[in-house]
Amino acid sequence: MISYGNFWKTMKEKGITKYSLIYHYGISSNTLRRMANGESITTSTINDLCMILHCEPQDILSYELTEEEKIFNKKREEEVSMKKKKKNLE
Repeated sequence: MISYGNFWKTMKEKGITKYSLIYHYGISSNTLRRMANGESITTSTINDLCMILHCEPQDILSYELTEEEKIFNKKREEEVSMKKKKKNLE
């Protein structure tokens, strides 16, 4: 899951407020709402935020597996492994 925790820290470090992002830089309030709720945003928006905050993408987002994603990945890897074994037996 993509996390935007780094974004809020970077904003604070750079002294940029939500108000400033919305009214001075044209970032939509809906984008900030989406980020606050862990929803997806476009790479174009990430690019804009990096330019505004003079930072790198890792200063805005990080990737963290949830427990559900870990379980899903494990099941998926097992399925792929079984398919490979089956194919090798043919």
